[in-house]
Amino acid sequence: MDHFPIFLAVQGRHIVVSGGGEAALAKLRLLLKTTARITVYAAEALPALTDLAAEGRLTLVDRALAPGDAADAALFYAANDDAKEDARVASFARADGALVNWVDNLEESAFITPAIVDRDPVTIAIGTEGAAPVLARAIKADLEARLSPTLGLAARIGKGFRAAADALPMGRKRRDFWAEYYSDIAPQTIEKEGEAGLVPALATLLDRHLSGTASPGRVDLVGAGPGDPELLTLKARRLLDRADVVIHDRLVSPAILELARREALLVDAGKTGFGPSMAQQEICRLMVAHAAEGAHVVRLKGGDPSVFGRLDEEIAALDGAGLDWSVVPGVTAASAAAAQIGQSLTKRDRNSSLRVLTGHDMQGFAEQDWRGLARPGTVAAIYMGARGARFIQGRLMMHGAAPETPVTAVENASRPDARVIATSLARLPADLDTAAAQGPVILLYGLAPRAAQAALPLLQEEFA
Repeated sequence: MDHFPIFLAVQGRHIVVSGGGEAALAKLRLLLKTTARITVYAAEALPALTDLAAEGRLTLVDRALAPGDAADAALFYAANDDAKEDARVASFARADGALVNWVDNLEESAFITPAIVDRDPVTIAIGTEGAAPVLARAIKADLEARLSPTLGLAARIGKGFRAAADALPMGRKRRDFWAEYYSDIAPQTIEKEGEAGLVPALATLLDRHLSGTASPGRVDLVGAGPGDPELLTLKARRLLDRADVVIHDRLVSPAILELARREALLVDAGKTGFGPSMAQQEICRLMVAHAAEGAHVVRLKGGDPSVFGRLDEEIAALDGAGLDWSVVPGVTAASAAAAQIGQSLTKRDRNSSLRVLTGHDMQGFAEQDWRGLARPGTVAAIYMGARGARFIQGRLMMHGAAPETPVTAVENASRPDARVIATSLARLPADLDTAAAQGPVILLYGLAPRAAQAALPLLQEEFA
């Protein structure tokens, strides 16, 4: 390493910046997060810097830096966007004994500023010794996505509780206490009760660990989205990383299951329309049984749990067993399919409402308000509609729907193997039979693709 990473104490100390332009402002966005005293020297300053000074967040001196101005500075930044001026002020600061950073000049800098993930008091610094700043920013973005915004709050409250936690023996017992707090208790408590609930939750957790009582289990009912792992929510990813047991639907893609931690038990609870399925009663039994043994269970559902996901039945089973649970929404298939064809689900002067319906229910083909659906301009997202396409077509046309009404079937929306089958109500059953889709299909009634997509196998022709 040419640069040794350290965390420098700056509380109450002085940091000096020379420059009043964009380079100085960029550095100040980070420096203002510290508890240091900040002075900026600039003969000409951007309005944003003047505003910061007016708010009392820094001291702005409206002249160029002079010898002695950095005499008590812990750090000094030369950020004038002018090589000659930066060289001049850097020489003054070095003579004053300050550590100097010359912005965008690695060779002349005594230290470099890393990319920082800030979850105060948790701070992660990422450096590439100036070799790949774009890579450092990419790593920062990835860590920002992975770390909960509430991590800092949990750490601050935990720090204040450390003396009480010393009642636990040093070693594994104390480590297990803090591991459970940060991985489970803190995020769950903040979500439900906010900051005020953290100290009582810590006290309850400590009592349980001191008494040796086993951890209670819980179930998170999580939406896996339409299949693209990048459409998974941040909360869903965090829960997958912590789960002991993952009970998943058939529609959850293998790429998403790969995100579960390696030690987790994966249980396939797949359902196939009009085919082999795990009974809902058995799914509920599995959730309750694993959670009752103290496991953290993620019930992973394709799309969004609240859209044709049997959510209420599963919540009722968990409530009946006295288990704690939460629901994590996911991107539903209708949104993913509309994005796939470049269309909006609602549009001014076309449709001010969207109908979301299922093509079949537990008794077979589902009955709907066919007369309302048949009205011109209606847009509907029909889940599980491929097998019932002929039934849907017949009901709609019987109630006056125009045969040329556009219908787009999207198979495996958002996934690499997605297919778009653009057709009309009159041709819907025949085109779906020809397509022989094997993956999940959603029908977008009243919508056609925005433009022809030559790379996808479209089955489209003018209505005859």
